[in-house]
Amino acid sequence: MAAENVVVFTDVTVRFGSFTALRKVSFAIEDAPNKGEFIAIIGPSGCGKSTIMNLIAGFLTPTEGHVLVGGKDVEAPGSDRGMIFQKYSSFPHLTVLQNVLFGMKLQKNGTTAKGRVDRAMAMIERVGLKGHDTKYPHQLSGGQQQRVAIARTLVLKPRIILMDEPFSALDEPTRIDMQKLIVELWHETQPTIFAVTHSISEAVYLADRVWIMTKAPGQIAYDIRDCIPPTVGEDPLTIQDSAEFKKAVEVVGDAFRRVMNGKG
Repeated sequence: MAAENVVVFTDVTVRFGSFTALRKVSFAIEDAPNKGEFIAIIGPSGCGKSTIMNLIAGFLTPTEGHVLVGGKDVEAPGSDRGMIFQKYSSFPHLTVLQNVLFGMKLQKNGTTAKGRVDRAMAMIERVGLKGHDTKYPHQLSGGQQQRVAIARTLVLKPRIILMDEPFSALDEPTRIDMQKLIVELWHETQPTIFAVTHSISEAVYLADRVWIMTKAPGQIAYDIRDCIPPTVGEDPLTIQDSAEFKKAVEVVGDAFRRVMNGKG
């Protein structure tokens, strides 16, 4: 059976007043059974990376063209799509457990209250926050707050996860730990993931596919599929020190420089 397209853009253009953020962007992402793709998006500031994410999420609608998720026009946010933001997005007045439970309570799937709590606690433990379930966001580090956001997203079992530079504010050791966690969770749950980043090495480490966008009005200049598959269980620093990884970074870096120099 052929894989269906989970996300489709057809000649998508987005304008904000006189500014054109995206111009005639088209792509189709397949969703093979139990295997979603991991796509990293890099490009100069203002090129429309976050605009693509917001279109998929349902926060924006295109000025021209069509955005389909699961074969249907995107008209609003939905539980089939989860977003992890750059800024910490936990509700400050709720505990870790209450934050993770929040979206589950809105789902009408017949799950009992105990079932929701059990699932939330299991996810809290999975993201490394066991014993922190009664704490409030202000009692957590930046990395821990992003773990809450990841748990709150994944516990809803979305088909698509959108990550808009979620690790950019973290220190380097914490960032590496979070990258490793995301790769592990992607292998376990296999959603389709779109991740915006300004880091070429992060894009290569996380994704099996890297898009490089042009300066505004944004278009996808390169779709690089030569990235090494993310490896579970191996130390990220060991992977990033390998000749294969360095070669992939070089390929993506060369393409990015061509785009920045107007040659892409």
